[in-house]
Amino acid sequence: QVHMVESGGGSVQAGGSLRLSCSASGYTDSGYCIGWFRQGPGKEREGVAVFDTVGLTRYADAVKGRFTISKDNAKEVVYLQMNSLKPEDTAIYYCAAEGCGARGVWDDPGEYKVWGQGTQVTVSS
Repeated sequence: QVHMVESGGGSVQAGGSLRLSCSASGYTDSGYCIGWFRQGPGKEREGVAVFDTVGLTRYADAVKGRFTISKDNAKEVVYLQMNSLKPEDTAIYYCAAEGCGARGVWDDPGEYKVWGQGTQVTVSS
């Protein structure tokens, strides 16, 4: 059974940085989308950054220029480097895999079949 496990969350002040890691054994080079979603308090789950089916990166407009997704296929780990964090980035961050199936929509959580348990990121002002 494949497990996806996130780590690296925590509490930081606005302007700070965090790096999230996702152990994604079996999924980092699968030909599906793999990446990060988040769900803030009272909000719907939203796409943050992913590698699409051909390995290109996709970012939500809200994080472009601040967040960087990367992966190490040999270690089967996906990273999310988050810089210049803002209070509105506060959320539970989830790693997701086997996405972009029939519809090919990268930021639709319904397109992803495998999820981690999430890691909390809190940004204070």
